[in-house]
Parts: sequence; structure tokens; C-alpha cells
Amino acid sequence: MDPQKKEPLTISTHRHCLMCGQDNPMSFGLKFNKDGKGCVSTYFTGNETMQGYDGIMHGGILSALLDTAMAHCLLHENIEAVTGELNVRFYDPVAFDSTMAIKAWIESSLPPLYHLKSQIKINDKIVCKAKAKFMQRDYNNAR
Repeated sequence: MDPQKKEPLTISTHRHCLMCGQDNPMSFGLKFNKDGKGCVSTYFTGNETMQGYDGIMHGGILSALLDTAMAHCLLHENIEAVTGELNVRFYDPVAFDSTMAIKAWIESSLPPLYHLKSQIKINDKIVCKAKAKFMQRDYNNAR
């Protein structure tokens, strides 16, 4: 990258993130691509350490994947925001070693409030989805 250019928010603000952090050795290593239609997407394959019930991906991990996708959707628009509310709907159990297609998009915005949606598909079938409200970060009031 040109040293005169700033790092993308996805790198500069999330170096130690469990889901996408480049400087976190435990990171899932997620990298999202913008599709030109306001969506971001990626693929992810779980492993045996991500189980809740035997053989099934832990619901908290699925929730984190959905939440992270929505955060990256905003980051790709140069908006840094935090999750204020997250609602997840699970449709089917997900095998821990499934390859998942993860997608997120901005549903509406009235800054500093953003409404987003995300989904996880396996073999073109939605297995879970989320909707969330994100608030743009206010560095002056950070604690």
C-alpha cells in the first residue's frame, strides 16, 4: 500500500479482532469483499473447536459471524460503528465443519444510526439471519 494512503478501516480499527484481526493469532481470519451493490460477503469453514452441541456449530459463533459481516459492511463504506442491538434467527442446525456463505447489507441509514441485515447460507439455503442497529462511534465520549 502507498505510504501516503491511510489504511482501510477494516485493518486499522480491527487488528486484534477475534473474527478478522490480522494481529490476533486466534483470529478466524475473515476477509470481506464488497460486491458493488452495497453488500459484503465472504466464505468461512468452521472446525471442531467451534461446536456447541456435538457436531453442531455454536450459536454464539454464528451470531458473531453475522455481526462481523454487518460491521464490515459499514467499514467498507468508511463508517466505523458499534452494534447497539442484534437479533438473530436460526432456521437449521449448522454442522461445525460446514462451508458458509456470509453476506451483509445496509437496509437503511439515518446517521448516526444504521440498520443492517445479514445471512448465512449453506448450499444456497439460509440457515440463519440477523438484523441489527449500529451506532456510529463517538470518540469524544469513548470510555
